[in-house]
Amino acid sequence: MMPTARPTGRRALGACAIAMTVTLAIAGCAGAGGSGASGGNPGVSKSNCFLTSTSAPAPNHGGSSSAPVSISFMETMVGGSLKPALQTLTTRFEQANPNITVDLQPSPDYGTLETNERNAVGAHKAPTIGQAYEGVVADFARSGVIDPLNSYAGNAASTLYKGVQDDLKLCDGNTWSWPISKSVYVQFYNKNMLAAAGQQVPKTWDEFATTAKAVSKNGVTAISIDPGGVGDISAGEIWLENLAQANGTPVFDKDGQPQFNSAAAVKAMTYLADLKKAGALATGKGYPGSTALGAQKGLFDIVSVAGYSYEQQAAGGRFTLGAADLPTGPAGAANQMSGGNLVIFSQASPAQKAAAWKYLAFLSSAQSQAYWSSTTGYVPVTPQALPLMTGFTAQNPWMITAANALQHSAGSVPAPWGDKTQYELGIALANVLQSGADPKSALDTAQRAAAKDVQAAS
Repeated sequence: MMPTARPTGRRALGACAIAMTVTLAIAGCAGAGGSGASGGNPGVSKSNCFLTSTSAPAPNHGGSSSAPVSISFMETMVGGSLKPALQTLTTRFEQANPNITVDLQPSPDYGTLETNERNAVGAHKAPTIGQAYEGVVADFARSGVIDPLNSYAGNAASTLYKGVQDDLKLCDGNTWSWPISKSVYVQFYNKNMLAAAGQQVPKTWDEFATTAKAVSKNGVTAISIDPGGVGDISAGEIWLENLAQANGTPVFDKDGQPQFNSAAAVKAMTYLADLKKAGALATGKGYPGSTALGAQKGLFDIVSVAGYSYEQQAAGGRFTLGAADLPTGPAGAANQMSGGNLVIFSQASPAQKAAAWKYLAFLSSAQSQAYWSSTTGYVPVTPQALPLMTGFTAQNPWMITAANALQHSAGSVPAPWGDKTQYELGIALANVLQSGADPKSALDTAQRAAAKDVQAAS
């Protein structure tokens, strides 16, 4: 089964996009209960890192492992098969650990979840575990309200896909979160149309442009996208980011600083502008690619693999739907993940933290991930899950394609200003594709605006 909530931009897990608050508006919450914002286990100092060396306290691993303990989990696993799947895994965990009780506390979407988590921390009633995207994780870490997971995890992250491993860390080098669900971006395509045009699935972005231009005639425009903008991180904007990274320079550096007007980003923007001028790319709002693909007026749609069921619905059996990893660029493969990670709040007791880590480790295990992925359609975070779900992958080969992409995928920018600065890129993309703005000038403007966003959030 697949999730019923239509994935939007990066917020592919749960109901809808988060309206992100870039500063932690909780008076006096740093150091409130738990281990606070000081102690041993200092982070790795980075010149531009928004975290300081005191942001990684040493968690207290005390507490009995056999005494009864209750932990709470604020989450947003509410759409479609997500809720019953999480409940099933939680029940299995409790059966295997009869001394631990897990209280699931769902929120309808990420925006509500973030508000609930912040309010609970401010009231000194934080949950044991919370779900959050990377930017919120960064803000929580900066404010000292969550624990780093280094000493809990040890070498456990080595069992995860490489892209997932990297996504768990912030710019100080510490592991601050743990995975449960991921999705990546793929190129869905009409197999019949591609074959009729005598074309192959493009392996590089140059091949993609050639194919897109070749089929864009007789009422067909190869691909349609939503460029995004204020309050909207769309698949079109993420495509721009992937292109820039495939050209050699990601739009954010390793410390989360925007570098929107790099030569690689300008090349990426120019690439999209050229497709538009050639009549091979159109813009719209919402899901124009899916609509055009379903109407057989488009060949490709580049969106999250979490939208597979919607693409199938759009195809309606009129043609065979294909799915492939994104093409490569001069610097190799680049892709982006969606799906919030899990954190442990500092206000929890040592016994609760120990129990929370057991639960997190259980959720990311091969057996749990095989069940989760086969039930929800999200990608398993460990390659060890795939051999346990051969029945599912035989019927859904796109899952193997998506899982392999996790090796070279990156998550949302792990900085408090992430979403706000990405809106600037969406504005620039819309100005270029819809108003004919010069790519370099549009990106220069976006870079200046992003610099102000970073300063406001710092």
